[in-house]
Amino acid sequence: MEPKRRRRFTAAEKLRILKAADAAVSSGKRGALEALLRREAIYSSHLSHWRQQMAARGTNGLSPQKPGRKPKLDDKDGRLLALSKQNAELERKLRIANALIGLQEKAHEILGIALPEHDEES
Repeated sequence: MEPKRRRRFTAAEKLRILKAADAAVSSGKRGALEALLRREAIYSSHLSHWRQQMAARGTNGLSPQKPGRKPKLDDKDGRLLALSKQNAELERKLRIANALIGLQEKAHEILGIALPEHDEES
């Protein structure tokens, strides 16, 4: 006996099932969606996953994706990613610095030490 193979859906099948599911839900008939799921032998998680794919990439997202490495980022995307990481790191350091300044101010206040006056430049 040959082992069962995993069922694969084409983009057209996925789109047809999604439209049928939407129609079943909008019909308001009790159990219509469940009947569709049983008839197609799929789970509700299939529908939610396909909807996510469609929301992310449109109908092209329903096409089967080849396994493997993700395509390399072009220079602009790579630069944007690097700058985003650098920005996040600088924001983290700024939060730490502000917390330390606040701690120093509290220590000066508790110990009764006057803070040196400084001019803020705008």
